Amino acid sequence: MKNHSLPWFVLPLILFTILNHSHAKQTESISYDLRFDQLINKLYQWRNHQTQSQETQLKLSTPVVLAGVLCFIAASISSAGGIGGGGLFIPILTIVAGVDLKTASSFSAFMVTGGSVANVMCNLCTTSSKFGGKILIDFDIALLSEPCMLLGVSIGVICNLVFPEWLITMLFATFLAWSTSKTCKNGVLHWTMESEELRRNECEKLENGLVKDGTFDESEGIKTAKEPLLGVKGGCKLRFPWMKIGVLVLVWFSFFGLYLLRGDRHGQGMIQIEPCGAAYWIISSFQIPLAVIFTSWILCKKERVKSQGSDHEVIEKKDEEELIRDGPARKLLFPRMALLAGILGGVFGIGGGMLISPLLLQVGIAPQITAATCSFMVFFSSTMSALQYVMLGMEHTHTALIFAVICFAASLLGLGVVQSAVRQYGRASLIVFSVGIVMALSTVLMTSFGALDVWRNYVSGKYMGFKLPC
Repeated sequence: MKNHSLPWFVLPLILFTILNHSHAKQTESISYDLRFDQLINKLYQWRNHQTQSQETQLKLSTPVVLAGVLCFIAASISSAGGIGGGGLFIPILTIVAGVDLKTASSFSAFMVTGGSVANVMCNLCTTSSKFGGKILIDFDIALLSEPCMLLGVSIGVICNLVFPEWLITMLFATFLAWSTSKTCKNGVLHWTMESEELRRNECEKLENGLVKDGTFDESEGIKTAKEPLLGVKGGCKLRFPWMKIGVLVLVWFSFFGLYLLRGDRHGQGMIQIEPCGAAYWIISSFQIPLAVIFTSWILCKKERVKSQGSDHEVIEKKDEEELIRDGPARKLLFPRMALLAGILGGVFGIGGGMLISPLLLQVGIAPQITAATCSFMVFFSSTMSALQYVMLGMEHTHTALIFAVICFAASLLGLGVVQSAVRQYGRASLIVFSVGIVMALSTVLMTSFGALDVWRNYVSGKYMGFKLPC
């Protein structure tokens, strides 16, 4: 009888063990989810604590000094590629220094301005014998691109207010991942071409030395005999484009005048208008015909100059000429790229230099010209952003100016190092790789930073759909 009762005793014990084990697994799974959620909450609370501690007074402290050092390194790397570096400045300021996102964006505008000033100063004073002894900045590309880029920034800012944060994060990650891969491929391609060119030059030097029954000094003598001819040729053609810079300044002041007249969406401007009312949107819509008029005028002027046979402005631009003159679609290539870069820059809250640089490299513009031209365009867009922040009453202006000076010095250092390396090793692809490094770091930092906010909004049950611009 005991033997018959044994299964009835063992069976409940086994069932209890299985249920207890299943309950333990379930408890372990729940505790794992709780630990993950607690980790996210701690990160978010740490960030909010850092932000709240710095909101009232941004004073000199260890996190601020560390952020300054990291921004110095980021600016020195970004300056080589002619891009602003806002994709690195904003995460550094928010994560390391604990600054809120609004303050970090305003600081980033000042820091990008400081770096772009250094870039423009160096590029205006630097000429290249490889490109006929002319300035590396392509003022024609800047002229064709700047009106549409400024228009795109305004459209992108409105999209930033309307789009949900998860969509902005996904678009940012997708576009920058694509741009980073294309930039790295361009860098590898340029590196391969440069390696072949260097190998070919070495073979020519060796052949010249053997034919002339001399050493490399004779081939160097031939080289130095040819260089003055190039120098004289470039010197004759080198004319500072005051007219083009004047047109760019006119475009800048025209858009800035509209911004002053319109004010922000809270009605703070030169005139009293209803916040986000009919007058606000009418004044904002004037940017579209303004960009169209400036772009059409610049294209017509360029066609007129070419029809008159004016050699001094267009003779050296072989690649850019092929892109601009072959049909209406080709003529509008740079304005369309600038409009896209401006929209994406406004949506993501970063400068357009990091977005338009890969596009210029993709259409075949030389790395040196791409870097110099992008830095020149970033100068106009970043100064406008910085002035808008000042007029809207931003706080900690003195600290922002200190960070701008830091980025100015870092950009000078980065430009000097990279340009000397390019001259010494003949590797212009170093510029392309510097752009790729900045873009890759920006993709990782800003995407993870945005994903953390999206997850927190999802867990807290906040509204994650599209919003009204006002």
